[in-house]
Amino acid sequence: MSVGWGFVGTGGIAGTLARALELVPGGRLVAVCSRSAARAEAFAAEHGAERGYDDVERMLADPAVDAVYVATPHPQHHAPARAALLAGTPVLVEKPVTVTLAALRDLVDTARERRVFCMEAWWTRFLPGTEALLDVLGSGAVGEVRAVHADLGFPAPPEARRFWDPALGGGSLLDLGPYPVGLAHLLLGAPDTVRAVGSLSPEGVDRQTSIALGWASGAVASLSTTVVAQAAGRAWVEGSRGWVEVETPVHSVPAFTVHADGAATRHEHAVADGHRFMLEHVHDCLARGATESPLLPLSRSLEVQAVLEEVLDQVGVARVRELG
Repeated sequence: MSVGWGFVGTGGIAGTLARALELVPGGRLVAVCSRSAARAEAFAAEHGAERGYDDVERMLADPAVDAVYVATPHPQHHAPARAALLAGTPVLVEKPVTVTLAALRDLVDTARERRVFCMEAWWTRFLPGTEALLDVLGSGAVGEVRAVHADLGFPAPPEARRFWDPALGGGSLLDLGPYPVGLAHLLLGAPDTVRAVGSLSPEGVDRQTSIALGWASGAVASLSTTVVAQAAGRAWVEGSRGWVEVETPVHSVPAFTVHADGAATRHEHAVADGHRFMLEHVHDCLARGATESPLLPLSRSLEVQAVLEEVLDQVGVARVRELG
């Protein structure tokens, strides 16, 4: 299937996806949109796109644009994503889809009412390492999953304003939290209890957070994010018969070791340009006429966002309200 993509945003993650798209059969970058026409045209020239725009509506009117990827800062996701849905254009939105649960519900309602494909860009879900991890845990090799532990973070430099500015959705949780929280949700589903502590920067964003999740089954998760310390960037999953250690960086799932029955078995799944697996999945969904991903449905995004919002509220983070 041939899919012409229009990108909204020209930052680092947009460049990562543009390079991955070059490896996806039938995928091509045809248009780029930025508030700065010069940035849009420069990004288009660098990545082989046909044209640049400084207006989302104009890009959506481009007949060559079959799907849109939104890669602006978190608080700026809602408007272009909603515009794409109203135009009937499938949209892939960088994680987290929004910075508030209300804004996400609005997009989900719009996508479902219009029957237009919409998905969060949690690329980790589609990696070979993630699929292999799910296979191992599903096989019962370590028994029933009882606990998940994961951390992610690094010292973010002061000049990297997207980590520190509330207006850009700054802080460790919104930028990094979708990975550890997403892993816990993938393995155990939506939690029944959420507890969090953290420390705030002078600007009012979270410098680091510690999250405890609980399920009615008795399963628990301990997760942490930071932009002021170097985290190990690992995860481990404890089962009733053994445990699995996921190597760093946890969001790439490059390898993991299964400890069970007195033996340790290492599984290697490192890949280059891992975002291509997510793009291939989107192409497959579009080819089948699906309006939601069966592997990453909108219900999942709502449940993860509910956890993120509860943590932000408990920690006391100053957030940008996208609606109202």
